[in-house]
Amino acid sequence: MREFKIPLPIARALLDPVFRVTLNARLPVAVQRVLLDAVSRLQLVPDGSVVQHLQLGGRPAERVIAETAIPGSRTRAVPPERAAGAILYLHGGGYVVGSIATHRSLVAGLARETSCAVYSLDYRLAPEHPFPAGLDDAEAAFLDLVGNVGYRPEQICLAGDSAGGGLAMALAQRLIEKHQMTPAALGLIAPWVDPTEVPSRDRDLVINRTWSRACAAHYLGDAAATEAGYAPLSGNLIGLPPTYVQVDVSELLHDQCRKLVSALRGAGVHVRFTETRGLWHVAQLQAALVTEAALALSELAEFLREAIQPVSIDDLR
Repeated sequence: MREFKIPLPIARALLDPVFRVTLNARLPVAVQRVLLDAVSRLQLVPDGSVVQHLQLGGRPAERVIAETAIPGSRTRAVPPERAAGAILYLHGGGYVVGSIATHRSLVAGLARETSCAVYSLDYRLAPEHPFPAGLDDAEAAFLDLVGNVGYRPEQICLAGDSAGGGLAMALAQRLIEKHQMTPAALGLIAPWVDPTEVPSRDRDLVINRTWSRACAAHYLGDAAATEAGYAPLSGNLIGLPPTYVQVDVSELLHDQCRKLVSALRGAGVHVRFTETRGLWHVAQLQAALVTEAALALSELAEFLREAIQPVSIDDLR
């Protein structure tokens, strides 16, 4: 991929009609999915990205790694089958749309920036598979990485955007409570951690209130809205790993993210919080095209990389 960047105002102008059409509650869910997968083909994947199709916890998944240049040579080497650490990435889409394909560019960018294997999971979606199907799939995938691939829990970061960010947080809570396993870190891009909360505005550049309410209802199904796995902001936050939250001030989820950060800090969790200005909901998806989005993704990658491979005293000497 030969990278080129689009000025921020132009990117916003191009994306606005795309999301108005694709994330429309009046469209059948199946049509939304097809449209998003088609649009995702325009999102470039970094050169040197190696994509391996596999199964995790019984679900389709992709393992994405970045080739590394060999000093003094034109050839590139593929990292070993199991690197020092891994990232389990859970895509967004209101628990209803989104896929491995829609997020491949973002995942590949994380793999390049972290030099880690990034596993992207095709978890089951609502309304066909409401809560807790997606959470069950994420749990099974993490346990597969530990039990069969050979990672230790503290070698695996959890990351996700929007609904995937909420799912990553719910997964961390379940792993700690049910399995006494604590991941290395949480990397959350505009996480949707309380689907019961009604947005105060109609829309931002990407999502709108009507669509998000429909997604929340689809995902809830017959479950109780008080379930912590459904709304992890209401769950136990004590003991969660270091967490990085990114959100733009223009997003419908901005206030919710601020509440999350405050609650995490109140629970004694180490939190890094970045509020961008001028971007949009999960602009990191366009990191290959927008400089400001690429910078945000790089900051997230740095946080996750350091969580997996912390700097030792010896490294500082």
